[in-house]
Amino acid sequence: MLELRVILLLWLACISWALAEPVAEFFSRPGSSHTNNWAVLVCASRYWFNYRHMANALGMYRTVKRLGIPDSNIILMLADDVACNPRNKFPGCVYANPGRNLDLYGDNIEVDYRGNEVTVENFLRVLTGRVEPSVPRSKRLLTDDRSNVFIFMTGHGGNEFLKFQDNEEISAFDIADAVAQMWEKKRYNELFFMIDTCQANTMYSRFYSPNVLATGSSVIHENSYSYENDYDIGVAVIDTYTHYILEFMEGINKTSQTTMEDLFNTYDPVKIRSHPGVRSDLFRRSLHDTLVTDFFGGVSQAEVLPPLNVPPRPRSTSDEEFQAPTPDAREENQTEVFTSAGDLVDGQAFLTALGHGPTSEVGEPLVRKARTWASTLVVFVLAFWVASRRK
Repeated sequence: MLELRVILLLWLACISWALAEPVAEFFSRPGSSHTNNWAVLVCASRYWFNYRHMANALGMYRTVKRLGIPDSNIILMLADDVACNPRNKFPGCVYANPGRNLDLYGDNIEVDYRGNEVTVENFLRVLTGRVEPSVPRSKRLLTDDRSNVFIFMTGHGGNEFLKFQDNEEISAFDIADAVAQMWEKKRYNELFFMIDTCQANTMYSRFYSPNVLATGSSVIHENSYSYENDYDIGVAVIDTYTHYILEFMEGINKTSQTTMEDLFNTYDPVKIRSHPGVRSDLFRRSLHDTLVTDFFGGVSQAEVLPPLNVPPRPRSTSDEEFQAPTPDAREENQTEVFTSAGDLVDGQAFLTALGHGPTSEVGEPLVRKARTWASTLVVFVLAFWVASRRK
């Protein structure tokens, strides 16, 4: 019986040693510092024959909701309501495949801007926060400098423009300037822009703001094609690019470790029938370390805020070079926090004591291995001590 207990303890020690390194790597993995997620989903086309554009937007809407972004953090703009169109053989329903297995419209959808409300002006006002006082909270993008924002747009476009309702156009310059205003007003931490339209990649060519990642369905002078038709509905039901994006996203859950690099590696010009593009030169993090759920999912993270008498941390402008602060600069810019008793303590020392400060060795490979071996040694010592006590 004693030998069995010793063997069991040794087995547990080996298991703990084997799992310690992967667990340490998981928690030391560089990640986003955001504390909330928002999505702006825009279908800019109207009329029945543009059914697929509404399905594109609703497919993205279903995906971000499934991955944890609540309706309160989603701005959905639909230029037309094909679900209630007299031509719709299936009233109140929108499908994205001929099998009609999944109703994207359903009874749990919240459209924030519909019909004539979907204009270039309203879209830009949503992004920049320059809305009238009478606009309800549900129609506002209430982001801050800890928000990761996902913007998806679909419709008919061309070289550096996207049409809104066949009535007006938004240019690549308009969107780039709106994103720049968002950065200056601290309305996002990181922003992911995705667009499915003809010559889509030209729409992000004018971006110049930091922390922006962008992708599109087609290069300049190239069309973006529909995926397949439903002969009962009578029109194409989804675009090819969006179809394959949504197909990939079906394999993602809230705790998935799939990265944006994995998503972009699935792009196949042969299947998509166009050449999708990615722009990451403005994005500070590596795509290998950027999770898909950093933009498509909801997060549950907390941020420790400094006291009100401490000036806010400066934000770099779009003209400044992206440089990480030096260790000396970080030491000089130490944060102060209050204890529950009201005493003022040194915030950097507090974080260091927890193992999260810049002077902490937690996360260094050699130190982590030493901690692993030390823990294993302790378990072995305890095992032999128990064995000797039994004798």
